[in-house]
Amino acid sequence: MSRTVFLDGNTLSAAEAMAIASGNAKLEVSEDAWSRIVLSRNVVEDILQSDDVVYGINTGFGSLVNTTIDSDKLQQLQNNLIRSHATGLGEMMDKLSVRAMMVSRINSFAKGYSGVHPNVVQQLIDFVNLQITPYIPRIGSLGASGDLAPLSHMALTLIGEGNIVSDDGELLVTRDVLTEKGLIPIELQAKDGLSLINGTSQMLSYSILSLDILNNLLPIADVIYCASLDGFKGSITPTDNRVHEARPHPGQKIVAQRIREIMKNSEILSSHVDCDKVQDPYSFRCAPQVHGAVYEALLAMQSTISIELNSTTDNPLVFPDKKGNGHQIVSQGNFHGEILALCADRMSLSLFELGSISERRMDQLLDPKKSDLPPFLATNSGLESGLMIVQYSAGAALAELHGHSAPRTAFSTSTSGGQEDHVSMGATACWNLFQACQRISEVLACELLIAAEALTHAENSPSSMVKSLIKLVRNISPKLDTDRSTSNELKDIALNLRNGSWLARIEAENFKLSR
Repeated sequence: MSRTVFLDGNTLSAAEAMAIASGNAKLEVSEDAWSRIVLSRNVVEDILQSDDVVYGINTGFGSLVNTTIDSDKLQQLQNNLIRSHATGLGEMMDKLSVRAMMVSRINSFAKGYSGVHPNVVQQLIDFVNLQITPYIPRIGSLGASGDLAPLSHMALTLIGEGNIVSDDGELLVTRDVLTEKGLIPIELQAKDGLSLINGTSQMLSYSILSLDILNNLLPIADVIYCASLDGFKGSITPTDNRVHEARPHPGQKIVAQRIREIMKNSEILSSHVDCDKVQDPYSFRCAPQVHGAVYEALLAMQSTISIELNSTTDNPLVFPDKKGNGHQIVSQGNFHGEILALCADRMSLSLFELGSISERRMDQLLDPKKSDLPPFLATNSGLESGLMIVQYSAGAALAELHGHSAPRTAFSTSTSGGQEDHVSMGATACWNLFQACQRISEVLACELLIAAEALTHAENSPSSMVKSLIKLVRNISPKLDTDRSTSNELKDIALNLRNGSWLARIEAENFKLSR
């Protein structure tokens, strides 16, 4: 691992965060960022030496904001905060999402508005670089007040409590791991605990992971569409550039351009230019409009994540006055996850629409009345069922996507004695999106398998990029010669679609798709 990413609080990309989280890069905090961290911490220390009462530094939290804490009990206050808030439920977060969460927390501190002690930041850096992964239950955040329960479980391990997850998933005693790695538990000081747990890091973690998947899935979804289009002997006339200049939505234009690029050298396409078909069904004809709208949601998501990843999201914020005229501590609401919640809900709904139009194309290819292909693409129709149940499974996955399309943000509850009276449910929304990414990859895998089989009946060759993709499919799933289970084949195809390996391969063999 030779690559190092320097965090400065302002320039971290989602791709860099994923590289660090996956262990493909180490992280360091830039010198300028360290200076800002120290400067804001000095403000906190100055307050502790004064008689000022400031929320989050020497008061209680939430509805206990009016309770002043004696200076000799501030360390206990921070420890109590972490211990009491580490009350997560549900299954364990996976290692990648935990590490992405820690990376985003460090970069938030690097902006220099948190007032957190530098020792806390360094401990987090060491955890990430040494691949120490805290045990964190997934459920416990309302998407406001920060991702309190998940981040508290993370913070527990910094002080030597809680559990660490081994490479094989075993829960280890934190102090034993720290000793093995040459680390010692840190002592939380005033504001440290609150800075650690106030923030949108869990929401952001699942958003980053989803973005990574979708950056792979959506471009290759257009290649899969083109495979189905050639299998169906459909037309690309609806992708005419003039059409999309007449309605110039950015996503729609990009998808139409991609389709034209992919289909450029298709022999199948040129073989039926004079056919008597007037127009294709919507699932083929309106792909630029539907796929394009989904891609536009992704572009909006990229922008939102980029801003959030380089934001300070804890409370209160420390604004040092570098000119020596004083400072300000501002209690505010940057920990609220509404922006991520709404973004995730929009994207989840978009993925249902992508899955829905994909499943309709499967129906077109499998029905001989619509495609002039053998029923269900079976070798011996009637005796064999062919790929009939592939569409069934796609429909079942689509039903789950329909569930994922319901907005998680459309619910709130009042907590902390009414102090926190409107929450976003952003953690649920972002987790829901992450799950939706798994399902849409499976639906697209079903369409790809069906399209590959449909193309075996073509007398001419598809485009070179489609041909490259079908070759990869055939390495996993041979042409049907009789009925067989395709379950494991579909799982493998979906995985290769999600992780980007196939997209990278077909682009390397042909050309880079428009983005």
